Parts: sequence; structure tokens; C-alpha cells
Amino acid sequence: MRPREEREHARDERLSPPPAGHEGSGLSRDARGGSRSARRGGGRGRGDRSMVPPAEFRSYYGRPIVKPPVWHYDIAAYLFTGGLAAGSSMLAAGGAATGRPALRRAGRITALGALTASTYFLINDLGRPERFVNMLRVAKPTSPMSMGTWILSAFGAAAGAAAVAEAAPILPERGVLGLARRLLPPVGTAGQYAAAAVAPALATYTAVLLADTATPSWHAAYPELPYVFAGSALASGAGVGLLAAPCDQAGPARRMAVCGAALELYGAHRVETTKGILSEPYRDGRPGRLLRAGRFLTAAGVAGAVLGRRSRVVSALSGLSLLTASLATRFGIFEGGVASAKDPKYTVIPQRERLAARAAADAKTSDVPQGSGSGGIGV
Repeated sequence: MRPREEREHARDERLSPPPAGHEGSGLSRDARGGSRSARRGGGRGRGDRSMVPPAEFRSYYGRPIVKPPVWHYDIAAYLFTGGLAAGSSMLAAGGAATGRPALRRAGRITALGALTASTYFLINDLGRPERFVNMLRVAKPTSPMSMGTWILSAFGAAAGAAAVAEAAPILPERGVLGLARRLLPPVGTAGQYAAAAVAPALATYTAVLLADTATPSWHAAYPELPYVFAGSALASGAGVGLLAAPCDQAGPARRMAVCGAALELYGAHRVETTKGILSEPYRDGRPGRLLRAGRFLTAAGVAGAVLGRRSRVVSALSGLSLLTASLATRFGIFEGGVASAKDPKYTVIPQRERLAARAAADAKTSDVPQGSGSGGIGV
């Protein structure tokens, strides 16, 4: 090779890329990247290097995509007191039907007290009492809010009559009050059973009310929220019976506690585990702590109600545990939904998953040859 050709060959070798596997070649870089990916993957040797940075779910100036509910803690408290009123009225009906006056009395008085608290919380959230009255001008079956107002009003009239009837024994036997003394017991019995008939709707309509919103985690949990709310209402009503009634009259309350706890724990478990990313708000942060506390107290209350049936102290502690569990569960569900509305990822990711599933279904449908279905002509 002549000197000029040797100089040109050396320059070409400097400009050309090094052979594969040597330092500076692309394959060498890939090999190093692969080893880093293997280290990130726990040494299993698989997994590609990501060329795209992790997605960040941002919205306009960090504002929520879905407007969070404007409800305050008045509504969370309303969820609890409404369920307590419903469960207590069912407890009163059970006590009256089985001849247990202590259960009947505790259920009737608690139902009226919880209903009064519910009305206060609802009106306080609305701002003015006139707004509650205006909602009674129409009955709209497709509106959970409108139906809830009517359910609350019907329940209130029946539960109020039942509770007032408990005052009959202290009225004088003669005169107008004597006539009221004789009329109140049958009126109270009728009101008590009417309230018990409306109680399931009062206990569960708030679940429909939450699920009918655009709040992601509430809407996704629409099949299970009625179970959670119905079970919580039964458990809280049973708690009243365990607190107020002697052990020999608390049998229906114990059975209510078992039934309500089963419904509540089943629904809460489904809400926290089967909704994908939308279950996260129910497991993390303050809502997660509230729901875990509710689960623990519910289990403890049921265990005490079943095992401590002969102890007045254990029964009372079990009742208190069930009431506290119901309160924690309602606030946990409420705060979980609010948290999902404030974070844009709980709106964006489920939407993308639904679009991807729909595109996959459309692609699968388009791949089916025409005439291959059952409706094709065979001959």
C-alpha cells in the first residue's frame, strides 16, 4: 500500500463506528442499557429501556378536571345520621313485633333524634330552610336528591308519630290528654311499621345520590355502595339496641349486627379492591385510615355482640364500637370520593382504559369475516 492510501485508510477507520460490542458502538450502549434495565428489574435480565419519561397527569394550572363536590362535612354527618335513623326504626319494629319494649323504645327515640339531626345537617348544607321546602314542590323520580327529600319527609312523619307514642304512659287518664293516651299507642304502632317500610330507601338512597355524580371513585362504586350503606345502617341500629336494651332483650339487635356487618364488610372490601386505580382513594391517606378503622371496629363489635351476650358491659361496648364504625365508614367513603375528584389521574387513566378497551373491541369486531356469524346464509 502506498503512503497516500495508508493515510486515507487510517482516516476512514477513525471516522467509521467501532465494531459491534466494542466501546463506542451502538450495541455496546444497548448492552449497557440492558444491564441497567436488568438491574432495575431485579436481575431477571428482561425489560426494555424506556425511551419515554413516565407520564405526568397534569391539568390546566393543576386544577382538577372534574369539579370536586361542594359538600362539606354536614353531608358526611347526614349520611351517618340518616343510616342511624333507618336502622333504629327497623330495630324498633323488631322489638315491637317480638315483645321487647326496651328495644322498641330505644329504636323509636333514636330514630326521631337521628332524623332531627339529619334535617339540621341537610338544611345547614343547603344554606336556607326555604330551599328544603322548595325541593318538595316537585317529585322527580330520576333525581336521587328529589326522591331523597320525599323519602326523608315520609319517614319523618312516621318516625315522629312512633316516638311521640312513647309518651302515652305519662299522660293523665282523663280529659283530652286521656283521649290522646288511648289513641297514641295504635298511631305509634302504625307509624313505627310505616317508618320501617321506608327505612331501606332512607338507608340506601344516599348511596345512589353519591354514585350518580361525576366524582370518579363514587361513580365507579355504584354497584357496592348500597350494600355498604345498608349494612352500615343495620349495624348502627344494632349498636343502639346493644347499648340501650338489657341482655335478655337484645337478641334481635345481635342478629342485626351480624347481618349488617356482613353486608358492610363485603361492600367495603369490594370497593377497596375491585375498582383498579379508583380503589386507591379508599385505601390511601385519611380515607383509607377511616375505612380500616371502620372495618376493625365493625369486626370487634360483632364479635363482642355474639360472644358477650350475657355481659351488659360487653354488649354496651360492642354497641358503641358498631356506632363508631358506622361513623368512620361514612366519613371514609365521603372523603375517598372527594380525594378522587381532586386528583386528575383518577379521571384521565380510567378514560384512557375505557377508550383502549373500546378500540380493542372494535378491532376484534372488524376482524370477524362477514357472513361467518349465525345470521349468515349457509346454502
